[in-house]
Amino acid sequence: MICCTNTNTALFFSSIDEIPSQTWEDLGCTKNIYFHPNFLKSVEKNHPKIIFSYIVLVDKKNKPTAFASLKIIDFYLNSIKNDLEFLKDIGRKLHVFPDKKPLKLLICGNTFVTGEHGVFIKENQDKKAIIKELAESLNHFVNSDKKLKKQIDAFLLKDFAKESLFITDELKDFKYHTFSVEPNMQLQLHDSWQNFDNYLASMKTKFRVKAKKAFKQSVNIRIEEVTLKNIDQKLPEMTALYEKVALNAAFNLGTFNLETYRDLKEKFGDDYILKSYWLDDKIVGFISGIINKKSLDAHFVGIDYQLNREYAIYQRMLYDYIEIAISKNLKIINFGRTASEIKSSVGAIPQDLTMYLRHKKTITNKILKLFLQRVQPTPFQQKFPFKTIEIRHEKQ
Repeated sequence: MICCTNTNTALFFSSIDEIPSQTWEDLGCTKNIYFHPNFLKSVEKNHPKIIFSYIVLVDKKNKPTAFASLKIIDFYLNSIKNDLEFLKDIGRKLHVFPDKKPLKLLICGNTFVTGEHGVFIKENQDKKAIIKELAESLNHFVNSDKKLKKQIDAFLLKDFAKESLFITDELKDFKYHTFSVEPNMQLQLHDSWQNFDNYLASMKTKFRVKAKKAFKQSVNIRIEEVTLKNIDQKLPEMTALYEKVALNAAFNLGTFNLETYRDLKEKFGDDYILKSYWLDDKIVGFISGIINKKSLDAHFVGIDYQLNREYAIYQRMLYDYIEIAISKNLKIINFGRTASEIKSSVGAIPQDLTMYLRHKKTITNKILKLFLQRVQPTPFQQKFPFKTIEIRHEKQ
């Protein structure tokens, strides 16, 4: 447990259970699932190797104005793979990464989900001032604990959308450097899509044929709901499939413990989507996701890669997410990172995301800027599967 003294502007907590219920009520943040104590507790409870902490910023009357979710992780250089291999070598040469031990990262954000899920700012607040207070509070959090001050190598605030940058760029005054990461692939659902057939009808012939082919290839796949009654039986096989997908990821901030699904299913019921895919008596995949206000956010998937091409497992999963979102009358699907091209082939477009990183050591932090200039999202060929239709861009 980290011992951190509170300040005039910030209260520090080492567990979700420590935060008073009145604080959540005052913040008014729980309509967003990612800032609901039940969601945060589910993740905290099932990841004992991660150090979790939380900051509640307060005004002069000691009333909550913002909330931030923190995690301390060990970032291993070996977790950088594939297209980013060259960055690993540059990072070593520039001494951005330690040679033998992991980089100890303090992260503000959700390490497992793409998007702005680390900082919640209450309505009618000066957001730029809040970001400055947050940066100061992060410094206080680390510097007030002797052990932590020695251990932490770098600070990372993750996944800010383009429209937030005029606020979050205040972090540059605190020597943070920006870099772009893989985009969140996002599909805006059209008003005319009352069912999945409407969605197919809005596609150009080539992409509609591709979709029908995927359904034909996957016709023998049986899809089963994962429920609280059967989850214990399915989790070991689901975990094995997930680990194969995680190994393929070019960049990973940590391994997700699928036991978390049990808690999320218990707390959020039908709003937490969990389906398994079967060929005869063999599990070949699963999807997970959450309904957050008017959006469906795809979480982790598991895939049997040896059977994926033959049975179009992953492509079928993408269409299933779309079918679920349409049936529940949602507005947006956030497909997350990775596999951007195939996601664009079902209609998703990239939502650019920015991260802010600062190394604790001044000289290393200056070198870090040079390193981050080389970090670029993997290029992909954007597909445009729809006939000319007006897609509504609506604020959630």
